[in-house]
Amino acid sequence: MSEKRIGVYICHCGGNISDYVDVPAVLRAVQDQPGVVVAKTAQFTCSDATQQEMIQDIREQQLDGLVVASCSPKLHLHTFRGVARRAGLNPYQYTQVNIREQCSWAHTDDPAGATAKAIRLVRAGIARTALTRPLQPLQVETVPRVLIVGAGVAGLRAALALADLGLEVYLLEKEARPGGHVAALGPMYPHGVGGRELVQRLLDQVAQRPGITLLTRAALVEKQGSMGDFQVKVRLDGADGREMDLRVGAIIVATGFDSYRPASGEYGFGSPGVITLEEFYRLLDQTSDPLTVNGRPVHSVAYIHCVGAGNGTEAPVPYCSRYCCSAAAHAAARVAEKWPQVGQYHFYRDLRTYGRYEALAGAALQAGSLFIRFPEEEPPRVQAQPDGRLIVAARDLLTAGEEVSVPVDLVVLVTGMVPRADRTPGEVLKLPLGRDGFYSEIHPKLRPVETVVDGVYICGSCQGPRNSAESVTSALAAAAQCAALLKKGRVELEPLVVAVHSGRCNGCGECLGTCPYAALEQSGPGVPVQVNQALCKGCGGCVPLCPQGALDLEGYTDAQLTAMIDALLKENQT
Repeated sequence: MSEKRIGVYICHCGGNISDYVDVPAVLRAVQDQPGVVVAKTAQFTCSDATQQEMIQDIREQQLDGLVVASCSPKLHLHTFRGVARRAGLNPYQYTQVNIREQCSWAHTDDPAGATAKAIRLVRAGIARTALTRPLQPLQVETVPRVLIVGAGVAGLRAALALADLGLEVYLLEKEARPGGHVAALGPMYPHGVGGRELVQRLLDQVAQRPGITLLTRAALVEKQGSMGDFQVKVRLDGADGREMDLRVGAIIVATGFDSYRPASGEYGFGSPGVITLEEFYRLLDQTSDPLTVNGRPVHSVAYIHCVGAGNGTEAPVPYCSRYCCSAAAHAAARVAEKWPQVGQYHFYRDLRTYGRYEALAGAALQAGSLFIRFPEEEPPRVQAQPDGRLIVAARDLLTAGEEVSVPVDLVVLVTGMVPRADRTPGEVLKLPLGRDGFYSEIHPKLRPVETVVDGVYICGSCQGPRNSAESVTSALAAAAQCAALLKKGRVELEPLVVAVHSGRCNGCGECLGTCPYAALEQSGPGVPVQVNQALCKGCGGCVPLCPQGALDLEGYTDAQLTAMIDALLKENQT
């Protein structure tokens, strides 16, 4: 086997790397490694100019191996695979070495150590590349159907978009009525259309599309298969109902959110006259005239913002839900329009009515609402009075910290979104959760609706607090991803899967129980094991457990890992 001709490119990342890693020193240390015929640095290896330079070098120098030392493969693995492909080099003969997150960012207090570590990592990447071989993506025929879990506005809108693109859709809703939280709302901002009416419009459109099957009181209970061909089991009519098996090519999770429920006594919650914003919206929708609560007329309302929310991890909701301020301002505008005589007071820590929703806060202010800003460390206090009224007291930062006490008839606690308590869909699909408890996407900007489970997408407020417009936007993004995946009729899977050395495998079967994806199969006792490549995720967990050493992971073979370790140790010895 002739020696590889490898090109190595080391990125400055505009200072993100070169501020702490001595990039020229890394270049000098690796440029004479066996097989390296091109070694260069660049301010940004991901730039169009550097990509074109790589393509030119690959062609002119007849390179058959490529190493890029830059940032995380999560960001640019596919970028540089594309460079290799356009230059005529097999993309699986490329290695990305992460010297930003693993070196410069991790060791800002030790530039010399960061540089030494970068040299070792790049040498290990070169050693791995020297033993790569051309691989071809696995081809899997796709099933032109999509399963959507959750029939709120995001799920309904995604179903309509997919049906219009010619894909069949199974739309699951665990409740008896679809529509989610929006179905319980009255007039919404900015169009003024009621939430119930909006949901009914979507349901009417769903009924007109024969490609959409809506299943209510239905739950996803099992998933097998892989991207492009999932086999799922759906339970109908609750826990005691029948089950049905479906084959789909992709899955969208749009399970929505729960509203934060204050603890008893939190800002007086549980006392007469203290309700949540969600309950206040229902009160507005059900009341004609006059505005009353518990049989008593309401002459004044206090809104306490950010209930349960905080910037620290000790808060019940350790993040900002963003939409709550706009929702409270919208409620105040509705009250002012229908009952202009009602006094309204907003106790807030920080007001976030972003984008076009800024007009809501302005409308509430112009209609007579008073805004009182309290210190974060000193939240308002709610006290019940003998006559049934309530007093809300707080220091007002807008009036030099003066103590303000406001007697009101009703206190509205402005609460945010929290993750669904029922996480069964995520557990079935093995979806990771973020620190906030919502389902986590791969990257909020680059891959905002994709998950680490190939072929499974998330949208709407199941991945974080957002309003209905933002939920619909992400639903359309998820639908577009599904269509791009399934309309071609086939999907390419990573070839970095486990391979079996049939000459070594004695059919002992000890590896069969190690695979969480059931990718290892055996037709009978003593028969060599086979790998279902469509199911294998390339985790490599089975490889070290084979007593015969008959399993190897393509792209990370035992020989490659040994060579990488040797390269790391060599640097340690210099």
